[in-house]
Amino acid sequence: MSAILLPLHDTGSIDWDSLEAHIVRTSAAGLVPAVNMDTGYVQLLDARTRERILDLAAAASMHHDGSVAGASVARAFVAGAFVEDRAGDPFDLAAHVAAAMAIADRGGTPVIFPSHGLNGLDPDGWVAALGAIGREVDRFIGFELGPQFVPYGRIYPLDAYRGMLGVQQCVAAKHSSLSRTAEWDRLAVRDEMRSDFAVLTGNDLAIDMVMYGSDYLLGLSTFAPEAFARRDAFWRDGDVRFHELNDLLQYLGHFTFRTPVPGYRHDAAMVHQLRGWATSERTPDGAQRRPAADREVLAEIIERLDGLMAQDL
Repeated sequence: MSAILLPLHDTGSIDWDSLEAHIVRTSAAGLVPAVNMDTGYVQLLDARTRERILDLAAAASMHHDGSVAGASVARAFVAGAFVEDRAGDPFDLAAHVAAAMAIADRGGTPVIFPSHGLNGLDPDGWVAALGAIGREVDRFIGFELGPQFVPYGRIYPLDAYRGMLGVQQCVAAKHSSLSRTAEWDRLAVRDEMRSDFAVLTGNDLAIDMVMYGSDYLLGLSTFAPEAFARRDAFWRDGDVRFHELNDLLQYLGHFTFRTPVPGYRHDAAMVHQLRGWATSERTPDGAQRRPAADREVLAEIIERLDGLMAQDL
């Protein structure tokens, strides 16, 4: 699964055509598009915009004319079920269920995006809240998001993770601590409790976690969905070319996800503009920016990546 960057025009308005094209591009590459995530600035969008993005994702991820990959696709999407609240607010079950159902009703799978109310709960309360959501929503993805990404981010203790796996409607969970050890521990719990449960790595600093049993829902893959799909195919097929391509993508990850981590979204916007996928590298007001010097480094990485992809055709 690949989180979708939300592209903007120089004026600051959403570039809807480029957004649709990138959803189609991602789906055609063989990845599942994930909209309204941190990569899509979901925290900065109003409710009407979030719903319009869901409508676009539902249409664009299910059908296209074959112009991207030479063949039509029929692939689902996932989306962040985001509830806008403030520090100190209580957990609002009805709001979280409504956000999740808005996605499910459009054919997507909701990712229960962290909120102040949800992440303000103690571990037992967090598990109970997910269980309550599961009594209303028949299929969803959990989400542990570290404070590197958002101020209200929280990684819960491993016992709480065990509790989450006891919620049968929770079919997977994105884990974004950027810690290999924490993720390995979660893989061990998965193997012990629910072999069908997907641990979705969000560790853009260790994208080789797929070698240890994780699946993924990454922001980094929005820079190069076709390259990630090629890398995945190499791993599936036992092709040694996996390693060279993975190493270059990991170099991109270490550069773009450096501290402060939220700046990766501006780097992604630079790459999209460099590739002609968007007309601007604009980010929303208040979003973390990168220095202009990043552009030269990113252009060099893209050139190397394109060369490597060409060799492997």
